[in-house]
Amino acid sequence: QVQLVESGGGLVQAGGSLRLSCTASGSIFGIDAMGWYRQGPGKQRDMVATITSGSRTDYADFVKGRFTISRDNAKNTIYLQMNSLKPEDTAVYYCNARVRPRIHATFYDYWGQGTQVTVSS
Repeated sequence: QVQLVESGGGLVQAGGSLRLSCTASGSIFGIDAMGWYRQGPGKQRDMVATITSGSRTDYADFVKGRFTISRDNAKNTIYLQMNSLKPEDTAVYYCNARVRPRIHATFYDYWGQGTQVTVSS
């Protein structure tokens, strides 16, 4: 079993900052890409940012220049630094990891439970 635990969400005023963290634990032989996704009320889940094991990053257009994803491979942890937050960034933020649970196994996608980010105007 693999668990992803997110932290760092909360309530912040527009223009403020938050930093999310996500740590993977459990039966892990290796982790490929990890990333952050978000789902606002009544909306679909969208990719926010992803990072490979080699630290190659990809961002959604709506966060470029404001959010930064980073990764600590030794700790199986990723971070999302969110600056210049806007009310439209309000959503539940989910962590995702593509994990190989044991040697020669295929990769599986795992999700965290989500952390709420609310940006007030």
